[in-house]
Amino acid sequence: MKATKGVGPEVDGHGGPPTWTRVIGVFDLETTGVDVAEDRIVTAHVGLLDASGSAILARDWIADPGVEIPAAATAVHGISTEHARAIGAPACDVVEQVTDTLRSLLDAGIPVVAYNAAFDFSLLAREASRHGVLPLRNPSPVIDPLVLDKAYDRFRRGKRTLAVVAEHYAVRLDDAHEASADAVAAGRIAQALAGRFAGLMPPEADELHTRQIAWARAQAASLTEYFISIGRLDPDTELDGRWPIR
Repeated sequence: MKATKGVGPEVDGHGGPPTWTRVIGVFDLETTGVDVAEDRIVTAHVGLLDASGSAILARDWIADPGVEIPAAATAVHGISTEHARAIGAPACDVVEQVTDTLRSLLDAGIPVVAYNAAFDFSLLAREASRHGVLPLRNPSPVIDPLVLDKAYDRFRRGKRTLAVVAEHYAVRLDDAHEASADAVAAGRIAQALAGRFAGLMPPEADELHTRQIAWARAQAASLTEYFISIGRLDPDTELDGRWPIR
C-alpha cells in the first residue's frame, strides 16, 4: 500500500512519558451492530486508570436498547435481547448517564481513551440525539490507540484489532468484547504507546488530540486508496476520516 503524505507524526524530542498518561479516562461500548447512525448501545463502561494502568474508578451499564439485538451481535458480546430487557436500564437513562460521565471527565481536562474512538463517540452522539440528550459534539481531549498505533508504527504488517494490538504491546486482554475489559485494555495500550514513543509524542493531551484529527483523516485517505486498488471500493467512494465524531 502506498503511504499517504502526512500520515506519520513529527518528532517532538520530549523525554519521558507524556503528562496525560498520569490519569486517563477509558470508554467503550458494546452495541447492536456497527452502523453508528442506526445501531444502539447494549453495554457501556467508563473508568479511570492511574499511571500504572490500575483502575481507580469504574462504572458499567447495561441498556435495554429498545430494539432486537441481532444474533450476530449477541455472539460477539454475549447479551441477548431477553437478557437486556430483563435487567437493562432504559436506553435514554444509560445514554444520558454515559454522556454526562464522559462530559465531567473531559471538562476536568482528563483525556478519555477509546479504541477506534470515532465509532464509540459517533454512536453515543447519535443515541443522545435520538433520546433527547445533549450530545458530546466536540469531545476533547480524546486519545485513540488505533490512530496512534497506525501513526507511530504505520508500516507494521497485520491486523489492527484491539486483541492483536494488545498482544503487540504486551497488554493483557481477558474477556474481549466485554465493555470494561476492552476499555481498560485500550487505556493500557495508550499508556504503552506513550512509553514506547515518548520522544515523538507531544506531552499534552490537547495537542495530541489535534494531531489525531489530521492523522485519522490521512489514514482514511490511505486506506481508501488501498481499497480502491484491490477493488474493494468503487473509485468514487471515500472512507470517512472525521474524528473523533463522524
